[in-house]
Amino acid sequence: MNIKTLATEMDSMVVRGAIVDAVKQFFAEEAATSDYQNVTTSNKSQMVEKMEGFTGAIAKVNNITHHHTIVDGNVSASEFTFDFDMKDNSKIHWHEIIRRVWDDNGKVINEEYFNA
Repeated sequence: MNIKTLATEMDSMVVRGAIVDAVKQFFAEEAATSDYQNVTTSNKSQMVEKMEGFTGAIAKVNNITHHHTIVDGNVSASEFTFDFDMKDNSKIHWHEIIRRVWDDNGKVINEEYFNA
């Protein structure tokens, strides 16, 4: 599996706003996630549910910018800026690094979010 190609494909989906679809396509069933607010998931279905809830709360996507991705072995790190208007009238502006560990089948087994 070419991790650079897979990470690029996944990042492209995220930029288009297809975040839930990216999780469905690229996550392994046992994938675990954690973020800088100590929110964790322990499998793909939990992450899909989390992302469906999050994306369902977005009123408007102002911008999703992918800055770059680096790959070292089976680990990728992608830098993004997310700018959303939420349905509760709040605004989200995140600059973050998403670190992914990939298995031998080309699936994400661990994903961590870091506030950049």
